Amino acid sequence: QLKLVESGGGLVRPGGSLRLSCVGLEFNLDDYVIGWFRQAPGKEREGVSCISRGGGYRGYGDSVKGRFTISRDSAKNTVYLQMNSLKPEDSAVYYCASTARTGFSCSRERQVYANWGQGTQVTVSS
Repeated sequence: QLKLVESGGGLVRPGGSLRLSCVGLEFNLDDYVIGWFRQAPGKEREGVSCISRGGGYRGYGDSVKGRFTISRDSAKNTVYLQMNSLKPEDSAVYYCASTARTGFSCSRERQVYANWGQGTQVTVSS
């Protein structure tokens, strides 16, 4: 069974930074397109960022463009989401997800992804 484990969430002040990690257990993340999503209470799950299999293509939602960076570390079988200049509206549970589907570089559409992690909470507050 493909298992994704997120970590790195926590409480941070506005303007601060966090780095989220998504580790693949017993499967190679390089073989999959990876997406980061977030869901705040009462809101739909939102596609934040995605990265192609080779890492050559990276996509970002408008609300995080210029502040968040997605990357891969193949040696550690990990995908990161570096989050800078955090705002209170970034507070949510963050999930990573994987898909084996082909025909696109990456996607921020949740229905594309079949495998999800358990999520990690990010709270931005003073």
